[in-house]
Amino acid sequence: MATTADIRNGLCIELNDDILSIVEFQHSQVGRGAAFVRTRLKSMTTGRVQEMTFPSGHKINEVRIERRKFQFLYSDEMGYHFMNNETYDQVMLEEAMIDNPKLLKEGMEVDILFHAAKEIALTLEMPQWVIMQVTYTEPGLKGDTATNTLKPAVVETGAEVRVPLFVNQGDFIKIDCRTGAYLERAKA
Repeated sequence: MATTADIRNGLCIELNDDILSIVEFQHSQVGRGAAFVRTRLKSMTTGRVQEMTFPSGHKINEVRIERRKFQFLYSDEMGYHFMNNETYDQVMLEEAMIDNPKLLKEGMEVDILFHAAKEIALTLEMPQWVIMQVTYTEPGLKGDTATNTLKPAVVETGAEVRVPLFVNQGDFIKIDCRTGAYLERAKA
C-alpha cells in the first residue's frame, strides 16, 4: 500500500477495478488548506486518460507491472499472436490493446506489459519508430518540391502513411509508431 507521497510518473495503481498509469502529477497546497495531488491517469485496459485529485496522505494500491520482450508472429480473426523469445510461450492480444496494429511487421520485437500478480497482459508497447518499404504510391512530379505537400503511400504491412512528394515506390521510410506519421527516408 502506497500513499500520495510515493506518486511518480509511470507508477501503476489499481482504482475502481481498473489499472491506471500516472502520466503526470503535481503536488499543490493553497493557503491554509490541506495539500493535495492532481494527477492525469491513463487506463491500461481502455487507454482513456482522466484527471483525478487525491488529498495528501491518501492511500493508493500500487500494482507491479512487468515488461517482457515478445516477437510478433501473425494476426488472424482472433487477434494478434506473439511469442516470448526466452520461454517460447505464445500470447494472443486483441486489436484494442495495440496502438497502431497496422505497423506490426512479422518478426518485430515489442514489449508487452503484464500484471505481475495475475499474469494478465495489459498493453503492448511498440518501438519508437519502424522502417518499412513503400509498396505503392503515385509518382511525384519532377520539380514539385517547393511546397510541403504530402501524398498517400501504402507500406509493406498495408498501412497508409502520408509522405512527401519525393518518396517513390520501393523506397524505405521511417515511421513514428505512436502517431503513424512519416519521419524521414531510410536505408534498407
